Amino acid sequence: MSAPAQAVQASGIQALAARLAAYLSPDEVAGVRRAHAFGAQAHSGQQRQTGEPYIAHPLAVADILADLHVDAATLCAALLHDVIEDTAATRAEIAQQFGEEIAALVDAVTKLTQIRFETREQAQAAYFRKMMLAVAGDLRVMLIKLADRLHNMRTLGHLAPDKRRRTARETLEIYAPIANRLGMHQLGSELEELGFAALYPLRSRVLDEALRRARGNRHDVVGRIEATLRHRLDQAGIRYRMEGREKHLYSVYQKMRQDRIPLSEVYDVYALRIVVDSVDDCYRVLGLTHNTYKPLPNRFKDYIAIPKANGYQSLHTALFTPFGVPAEIQIRTEEMHRVANEGVAAHWSYKDPSGGGRPPQRAREWLQSLLELQRNAGDPQEFLDSVKVDLFPDEVYVFTPKGRILALPAGATAVDFAYAVHSDIGDHCVAVRIDRRLAPLSSALETGQTVEIITAKTGTPHPSWLNFIVTGKARAAIRHFLKNIGRQQAVELGRRLLEIELARLGTPMAQVPEAHIAGLLREFSARAMDDLLEDVGLGKRLAAVVATHLVSGTPQPLTEGASRSGFRRALRRVAPRWLVGQEGRSAPLAIKGTEGLVVSYGKCCRPIPGDPIRGYVSAGRGVVIHVDDCPSTAEFAKQPDKWLDVEWQPASDARFPVDIRVEVVDQRGELATLAAAIADMDCNIANVQLHEKDGIHAVDDFTIEVRDRVHLARVMKRLRQLKSVRRIARKRG
Repeated sequence: MSAPAQAVQASGIQALAARLAAYLSPDEVAGVRRAHAFGAQAHSGQQRQTGEPYIAHPLAVADILADLHVDAATLCAALLHDVIEDTAATRAEIAQQFGEEIAALVDAVTKLTQIRFETREQAQAAYFRKMMLAVAGDLRVMLIKLADRLHNMRTLGHLAPDKRRRTARETLEIYAPIANRLGMHQLGSELEELGFAALYPLRSRVLDEALRRARGNRHDVVGRIEATLRHRLDQAGIRYRMEGREKHLYSVYQKMRQDRIPLSEVYDVYALRIVVDSVDDCYRVLGLTHNTYKPLPNRFKDYIAIPKANGYQSLHTALFTPFGVPAEIQIRTEEMHRVANEGVAAHWSYKDPSGGGRPPQRAREWLQSLLELQRNAGDPQEFLDSVKVDLFPDEVYVFTPKGRILALPAGATAVDFAYAVHSDIGDHCVAVRIDRRLAPLSSALETGQTVEIITAKTGTPHPSWLNFIVTGKARAAIRHFLKNIGRQQAVELGRRLLEIELARLGTPMAQVPEAHIAGLLREFSARAMDDLLEDVGLGKRLAAVVATHLVSGTPQPLTEGASRSGFRRALRRVAPRWLVGQEGRSAPLAIKGTEGLVVSYGKCCRPIPGDPIRGYVSAGRGVVIHVDDCPSTAEFAKQPDKWLDVEWQPASDARFPVDIRVEVVDQRGELATLAAAIADMDCNIANVQLHEKDGIHAVDDFTIEVRDRVHLARVMKRLRQLKSVRRIARKRG
């Protein structure tokens, strides 16, 4: 390192040490100095793309963390966070020099970057998963990563344009939301501003110029409002500190996009923040402001009584002023103000063995929920998708019947609420009462509602819930359940298909020799018979081939990837029922409509009970049911082994979608009349599409849910009785 560079680094660590002396002991400051010296020596000769010595980056990261008053171990780990990855230094060496705690932190940060995957998306998802799990174990890992990302964003201009945009997008999608979710709004806001400017430089510049032009008039108005409020507070003898708050550029941009409004309609660009000594003073100030200016309806939020998940507390109100601009006011104590800026970092104390300095309860609950998401998520991408949902917590606050308050993301439904209470409640919920009235499980909840979940032992999650839930916890739990139940259903279907084939061959499963089963499992590399049955149920292996092997003991490993010639030879050996006479056919597979994930119904023909049907074994989907005369059955001649004899099981309680086309005289209220007639026949409408025909007539396509062909016939008969109906028919394809 050159002499000038050494001088710069010396002054940098001197300045950091002087700041740390305000809250760390002399021994701790000395330890930070040693960590800097070790890092500088390890990184000797390395440079950043800015041309600076590499140690400038760890020093800047430690400087950012010093603003948060983190402990000495975190500062030492920040100064050393790249030495294991980028230098010859080892974890053991760091542990020997600085102790196991610091070595573990450095190692945790290092391991986050040591991931290699085929695609950038896979790598990002896996990295994010490891990062969030590290956070759940020790928040200091995230503090270091956020400070590391902030300094990298401050020096982003030295990267190539494509890498600059990629880093900025990742910052806006992941790092800034995490900082805000942990309540570190000051750091999160800077990440947003830097990311916005790098990803959308033109938009950022234009919006910044527009805000500068509008700033003059707004400042005058805010100044007059501030003077009036100061006068009232002084009269009341309340100790306070008042400051202006200007909405960040990215926040203005987001509000304009989400609400689809111009800048002139964003009224909370400027606001006032009043900081007082106590919670009682917060509410006194609130009363004074409401006596001075009338509050705007539905704009008051009490985050003191009900804090946000990250521990944020404040009173928010909007006042109607005579100047034509609403006044946005935030009222909080000094402690609340510190938490609002520093978030969980304001609560965390690693020197307090009692845990009194831990993050607030609801932040701890969120960190703990990361581990639950990890257990239920099937892969890193699913975990990333689930956690991303929880990173944008515009919240609603609802009550359990016993008065417990739960905070959920805006748009959360009764199912989200059920899983927030407990995973078992979610898995078994069957109905909900909202404010003592029955409501659909898909109902979006609103602040102040009391929600009561009704459960049943036989209740299970339904795949359709994934269409309306919003919380990552609910999504991960439902997916986890469906994967397990999907396996059970596939195993059961595979067993039924195999038993049909074994019956055709005249050998029940109970008579198959154990040696044949063991040989079959070895041949197909299956750990257990259920694994093989699952493959059969999902269509990955042919039941006829598996049955022949079980009976004869001769390997027939036919799968989707088998060659065409081998496929034909196997067909001749197993003689599937479609190629032999009626005497060789076995009993059809009974379909009852409740087989769930492993039996589905062709959307091309919408079969319902009473229709003559065939089953097609589709790899990965199980059995797909088609009507006999469906155009898809034209493929039968090409793939005879894939088709099964199936029949409807009597007295099924399931409902099946079917399409009908109704031609009517086009007149006002006609759709309502048709819908009412369909509902009168105990029939649900799943979808409707309206088409004009010739100005006099209209064509309405309905997707309705019926029990069987008899039920459908009754519905169509009822519709034909309407005077406006000219023609009605079942629609195919």
